[in-house]
Amino acid sequence: MLNAVGQAQHIALIGGTSEIGLAIVEELVHRGGAPTVTLCAREDSPRLQGAIDAVTAAGAGKVRVIDFDALDTAAHQGVIDAAFEDGDIDVAVVAFGTLGDQEALWQDQALAVESAQTNYTAYVSVGVLLGQAMKRQGHGTIIAMSSVAGQKVRRSNFVYGSAKAGMDGFYLQLGEALRNDGVRVTVVRPGQVRTKMTAGLDEAPLTVNKEDVAEAAVEAALKGDRYVFVHKLFGPISLVLQHIPAPIMRKLSF
Repeated sequence: MLNAVGQAQHIALIGGTSEIGLAIVEELVHRGGAPTVTLCAREDSPRLQGAIDAVTAAGAGKVRVIDFDALDTAAHQGVIDAAFEDGDIDVAVVAFGTLGDQEALWQDQALAVESAQTNYTAYVSVGVLLGQAMKRQGHGTIIAMSSVAGQKVRRSNFVYGSAKAGMDGFYLQLGEALRNDGVRVTVVRPGQVRTKMTAGLDEAPLTVNKEDVAEAAVEAALKGDRYVFVHKLFGPISLVLQHIPAPIMRKLSF
């Protein structure tokens, strides 16, 4: 069970090579206890060994790997069952996804569907299964990686943003559904994060480092917060954006 200082005996990362997800796991591992870490990731990923090395160096007592493909939702039940075979999971971090070429996405049906399946459908699939498994064990924390892009869906990235809007809403209400079962859900909303996924993009205002996301995520989960904006200015900014009329939004360049 996640204790008052953030120590966990077993941490699972669904999206086991995600830079942000790994940063969150490392933040948890650094808090002590030499936990078991289960990485659910594609076994053929060239980044997998680096992920194993990173959590081992952080202090994980044991590292397990389970083959996971976000788009293979039919296999997700087996993945989650295997993750829990080593005992209760105290913290499950759900962090995977694709960004893609935003202009190509809305003009290519196959690309748009794949993006939506990765960034929304797969999150729902994993969330249902994790929620039920943690409900059965009577405790647990789910940290789900959302985005401020889902707070106000904009013309510039509306395929990705709409998927994140749905994912964000699902995990918020998953937390409400599980509240009386001893399970907590924290939705993490960063803006742009300096990772390989955003390399080559113009740096947006309020861009943060993955370590900032990790610290904010773990602190929010410890407090039992339903959600957290990694950069605190995004809270009021998102509130303002909700009330900007469409004709004005069309003139904004972000």
